[in-house]
Amino acid sequence: MYRGREGQWAFLLHRLSGLAILFYLLLHVVSISLFVFGEDPYRAVHNLYDFWLFRVGLIFVTAGVVYHSLNGLRIIIMDFTGTGVAYQRQMWYGVLGLSALAMIGVAWAVVPRILAGV
Repeated sequence: MYRGREGQWAFLLHRLSGLAILFYLLLHVVSISLFVFGEDPYRAVHNLYDFWLFRVGLIFVTAGVVYHSLNGLRIIIMDFTGTGVAYQRQMWYGVLGLSALAMIGVAWAVVPRILAGV
């Protein structure tokens, strides 16, 4: 029985981050396309994006994009090098660490604005 090690978690997080990026992209396209209906609906939706929950979501979207891209590079390294599979676990922990650093960096910039109500 497969016990679910790092490879399974990397696969699951890669799929979930890809779906989150897709959802964000669709939301972005729909919100920009509202300009067709005039400036008022467009401004109303973009003013909604200043709500604190959307700003917190921005932190997680950034972490998801960084994770997805770095994990994709990890997969490419594993596929195109003979020794990549031997170090896949260490590379996955590196991807997690860099994604966490990116999330902390974005949170450092966004959270003070949320707390200040800007």
